[in-house]
Amino acid sequence: MKIAGLIAEYNPFHNGHLYHIQETKRITGADAVIVVMSGDYVQRGVPAIMPKRIRAEMALKCGAAAVFELPVCYATGSAELFAAGAVSLLDRLGIVDCLCFGSECSDLRAMDAVADILLKEPPEYRNLLKEHLRQGCSYPAARQNAVTGYSMSFRDKSTPSVSATSLTDIMKEPNNILGIEYLKALKKLNSSIRPYTIRREGAGYHDRRLSDSHFSSASAIRSLLAFSSSALSTEQSADAFDDNSFSDIRPELEDQVPPNCLELLKDWHQVLYPVYANDFSLILKYKLLNKRTDSLIRYADVSEELAARITARLDDFFNYRQFCELLKTREITQTRINRALLHIMLGIKKDSLIEYTGNGFHCYARLLGVRKGCEKILAKITRESPLTLIARLSDSEELPRSAQKMLRNDILASNLYMSVVTNKYRTAFQNEYKQALLKV
Repeated sequence: MKIAGLIAEYNPFHNGHLYHIQETKRITGADAVIVVMSGDYVQRGVPAIMPKRIRAEMALKCGAAAVFELPVCYATGSAELFAAGAVSLLDRLGIVDCLCFGSECSDLRAMDAVADILLKEPPEYRNLLKEHLRQGCSYPAARQNAVTGYSMSFRDKSTPSVSATSLTDIMKEPNNILGIEYLKALKKLNSSIRPYTIRREGAGYHDRRLSDSHFSSASAIRSLLAFSSSALSTEQSADAFDDNSFSDIRPELEDQVPPNCLELLKDWHQVLYPVYANDFSLILKYKLLNKRTDSLIRYADVSEELAARITARLDDFFNYRQFCELLKTREITQTRINRALLHIMLGIKKDSLIEYTGNGFHCYARLLGVRKGCEKILAKITRESPLTLIARLSDSEELPRSAQKMLRNDILASNLYMSVVTNKYRTAFQNEYKQALLKV
């Protein structure tokens, strides 16, 4: 049996994700697709719009054989850490033959050339990177400029020709950047997993308008869902939206998400979702009020400069998103600030990440759900993988101390998320310890 792996957030699941699953099977010849998915928080440093089990159920209903949760410390990390954590999990499952990811360019050879530069970091590239950082560029911009400069002036002429212009263009797009990080991670692990990429169809990653092609971005769909929720909790917190019902947006959603996902969106709307960063405002404020500048720098993605800004501007805190925007500078990207504040709120520390990555990234694989008839895949993982397969939290009792700590952090993060959901929608609290395995 040939198994393909996907790395996703499904925030929320839409037609483009269904296309990704179907195309992966077609171009790789895979018999089944398994997914490593972010849990209740996503890589851009915000809570997911809906709980992980709704998103996992959508994936299973649309063809995924199994969905595994990416631990929150990796799911909310930089593109490099996100990719390393996800690829390492797929690799250590012991059954994945190939990895297929979406990209804007769909040029695997060019992306591989960039991955080589970033992985090997030739001296000329490092010097260019330092120079652009000294000039005040953000790290992503400095890295892009350094790759361009290195490709134009220093790259080995024996390397198959990929123009510097095309390499620069590749690094401007978010899915390309993640794809490059996946390739880097595969190389670092010396993994036998073979990479494939497919071109992203329809709207761009950041496009907030629905597309006529029926392939709208997750950003656009989240914006549409915002029109049916309270103005106090939307992503566009400065705008005033009418308190519309799901039926008001259903006609537009029907063109953008698979029918079985539409039913889940309808069933759980204003019961378990939508959830936004501003819903966590008081929790974040409480956490920040209890921290000093010297203690803030212990958390992942928090630099000394950012810690000082947080402390200095804390009296100006109004809500989560407003405070993120208030802290932004030319040198620190908005996403970096989002992640830093989320890590403070969730208690994700730098020394913990060093410990986890130093122990091989993963000691367990937490299963969120499985498609009926695919249980033999789980049996194969149990035989082939060095990881402990966790379908119920009681399966985690024999994990080593470091893995226990990672899992406790995941459980706390999910219980915090569901506490916010409970408060917002007055629904019963769903404790992570009592959640059953999804079977679709």
